[in-house]
Amino acid sequence: MLVAAASLAAQAPADSPHPAPAPIGAQDAQKFLDRLDRLESENQRLSQEIADLRKELAAAQANTSAVQAQQEQTDDRLAVQESRTAELDQKKVEASQKMPLQLTGMLLFNAFANGPYSGSYLSDPVTASSTAGDRFSGATLRQTTLGLTFYGPQLPGGGTVDGSVYMDFFNGTEPYDQLFRLRTADVNLRWKNTTITVGQDKPIIAPREPVSLAEVGYSPLAAAGNLWLWEPQARIEQRFTLTDRTEVRAQGGVYMDNDTEAAVPAAYAASVERWRPAYEGRLALSYSSGEKRFEIAPGYHASTTHVIGQSIDSRAASLDWLVRPSSWWDFSGAWFGGFDFAGMGSLGQGFSILGPGEVIPIHGYGGWGQITINASRRWSFHFFTGEEDDRAKDLIGNAISRNLIYGANAMWRLTPNVLTGFEISQVRTSYLLSGLRQNNHYDLALAYLF
Repeated sequence: MLVAAASLAAQAPADSPHPAPAPIGAQDAQKFLDRLDRLESENQRLSQEIADLRKELAAAQANTSAVQAQQEQTDDRLAVQESRTAELDQKKVEASQKMPLQLTGMLLFNAFANGPYSGSYLSDPVTASSTAGDRFSGATLRQTTLGLTFYGPQLPGGGTVDGSVYMDFFNGTEPYDQLFRLRTADVNLRWKNTTITVGQDKPIIAPREPVSLAEVGYSPLAAAGNLWLWEPQARIEQRFTLTDRTEVRAQGGVYMDNDTEAAVPAAYAASVERWRPAYEGRLALSYSSGEKRFEIAPGYHASTTHVIGQSIDSRAASLDWLVRPSSWWDFSGAWFGGFDFAGMGSLGQGFSILGPGEVIPIHGYGGWGQITINASRRWSFHFFTGEEDDRAKDLIGNAISRNLIYGANAMWRLTPNVLTGFEISQVRTSYLLSGLRQNNHYDLALAYLF
C-alpha cells in the first residue's frame, strides 16, 4: 500500500494546487510501528502498576480497620480490667491468713410512723401494747448491717471452707443509743453431698422468712408465726439426688434454746435455766425445672425446760414450703405447732407457773405466708400475714392469746445496689384481760447495698 501511494504521488502534476506529501519510506514505517509497540507495552505496565497499587491500598485500608477494631477491643478489655481492679480494690480486706475476705452489708434508712398502741419508742413493734399512748413517728439507721464473708482452703476429700459474720446497730435503748451487736455467723465445711455448719442463726426447723426492709433488726413477723431467734448451733446436712431435677436434703443438729425472754413471775425468775440444748431435724424435698421450683420440708424440735426444780418438755412440729410456678411470682411460708416453744423466738410464753410446785407448758401453733410478685426487673410486691395462737386455758394474768400481723410492701430497685421500699402493716393483739388491741405501722426505707 505504501509503494502504491508513493507511485501515485510521483505521477501528480507539478502545477497542482495541492502538492502531494513527502513519500514515507519502509524504514520510517517500521520505526512508527516499533514506537506503537513500546507505547502499548508502557500502557500495559502502567495499568498493571495501577492495579497493584489499588490492591495495596485496599489491603492497607483493611489492615487499618483491623487495627482499629483490635485497638477498640483492647481499650474495652482495658476498661473492664480497670473496673475489675477498682472493684477488687474496694472489696479487699486484709486477712491475717491470706484467705479471700469480702466486706458486704446494707446501709438502711427507715422513716416510720406508728399508731397509739406501739408502746414506748418502738420503731416497728411486733405486738400491740395493752395500753394506749402517744402516736410516734421518727427515723433511724440502727438497722444498718455490716458483714464479712470468707473462703478458706481446700479440705481433704475435695471439700471447701466458707463462712460469714453479720452485725448491726440494733441493740441499745431506742431511740437514744445504738449498740453494735452480732446477728448471725457461720462456718461451713462443704463436700459434694455433705455440709457441716457451726454458727449462730435461725432455728434449723425455720430457715425461711418474709421479705421486708421495715423489719431487719429482727426477722419479719417475729412473734406472729415466724420462729426467728438467732442462737448458737451446730448442724449437718446430707444431700441425696433422686433425679436431675429432684433432691432431698436431710438436716439435723443441736440448737441453743433461749428462755431469757420467757414470761416468768419475778419470784421464780432465778430458778429458770436460761439456755439449754434443743435437738432439731428437717427433711427437705425440692424439685426444679427451669424457672420453676417447688420445696416442702417437715421438721421437729425437742428440748426440756428446767424451772423451780421441775422439767417441762418442749416439743414442736413444723412445715415450711416454697411454690414458684414461674419467675414472676411465688408463695412461701411456714407453720409450727406444739408446746413450750418460747426459746425459738415466739411470743415468749413457753410455760405458766401456777404455784410453787405446779408448772404447765403452754400449747399453741403459728405460721406465716407471703406472696411475692416480681412485676419487672425493678419492681416487686410482697403481701404477707402471720399469726401465733396460744391456748387460753394454759395462760395466766393478762397474757397474749393471739397475735396477728398482716401487711404489704413494694420495693423499687433504682440501681443494682440501691433499693427503696414502702410498707404498711397492722398488728392485732388479743389479751386475756385487756381484749383486742391494734396498731398500724408505716415505713419508708432506702437501702444502699455494698
